[in-house]
Amino acid sequence: MNPHDVTKFFEAEICKYTGAPYCVTVDNESNGLFLALMYDNIKGKEITIPCHTYMSVPNEILNAGGTVKFWHPPLSVKGYLKGAYQLLGSKVWDSALRFTADMYIPDTYMCCSFTGGFKHLNLGKGGCILTDNEDAYRWFKIAHFSGREECSYHDQKEFHRGWNFYMNPMIASLGLLNMAKFYNLNGTKKQMPDIELPYPDLSTHSAYK
Repeated sequence: MNPHDVTKFFEAEICKYTGAPYCVTVDNESNGLFLALMYDNIKGKEITIPCHTYMSVPNEILNAGGTVKFWHPPLSVKGYLKGAYQLLGSKVWDSALRFTADMYIPDTYMCCSFTGGFKHLNLGKGGCILTDNEDAYRWFKIAHFSGREECSYHDQKEFHRGWNFYMNPMIASLGLLNMAKFYNLNGTKKQMPDIELPYPDLSTHSAYK
């Protein structure tokens, strides 16, 4: 048995719960954001994000060749971030603080996080990309696996550009076991509340300019 089969089972369960047609798990959401931004071809584009967010978001925009513009929220919510938001100028969404039933938004690349104690699905490390784009899904599958297809690299005839971002099968097995907690005893899906967390104002840091 291929040890990565458990990852496929986990991805299928995420699709079932979130309503996304396709899911690709990754070693962390930051790398998922990078892959999604690369596929969305943001090189040379300005991408707008909240100024209060996790620092990997502007980092991955820059790493993918874009530039960062910060949006300042109203004073009533200043300093906090809640739920999911779109990286404006792209189809990419940061969904680190949202993981709930039927959450998928069509024609997007929603990046989820399973890292950290505040997450609903806390696996210690990990994330995923949700999409309804089959071509994007196939690109993500190869790109996150060092440019390999799901076969022995001795059998692969042509290699592709890629990164070592795949999810460890042991983490995927833990995720698969934990998916049961998102269902009621009668089999219906549970609706999970958006998470709200404080973040620093990244617009004040020169690293992202």
